[in-house]
Amino acid sequence: MSAGKWADQNQAIIEEFRANDGVVGGNFTGVPIALVHHKGAKSGVDRINPLATQKLEHGYAVFASKGGADDNPAWYYNLLANPDTFVEVGTEAFEVRAHEAEGEEYDRIWNKQKADIPTFAEYEKNTKRSYIPVIVLEPR
Repeated sequence: MSAGKWADQNQAIIEEFRANDGVVGGNFTGVPIALVHHKGAKSGVDRINPLATQKLEHGYAVFASKGGADDNPAWYYNLLANPDTFVEVGTEAFEVRAHEAEGEEYDRIWNKQKADIPTFAEYEKNTKRSYIPVIVLEPR
């Protein structure tokens, strides 16, 4: 899918999310979604991506799966470069600080995501990447 079509699809999901108190349908029916705001690492442009999320004890996790592609999504690099940002979850919006999960934290979150939404296990099988990064978003 071209960058323009991805942007159009993301915009439609963002609009649906905001119109329905954080609930979206289609391919995302039943999947918890967050709107993750991020600043371009090189461009400085503000962006928003709708991402599958997992509620954690202290925050949320999002997954740089990119549908099982062989490279990480741009938002992943943007959050590493500019970790202080904000998210929209349901009807709430709040500031967060992002960090990449590692070790036990990574294993716990990633294994739960694969169990809860088996599509993520398929992404892991399909990619040539050695792992799919997990970003933790903790409220500031």
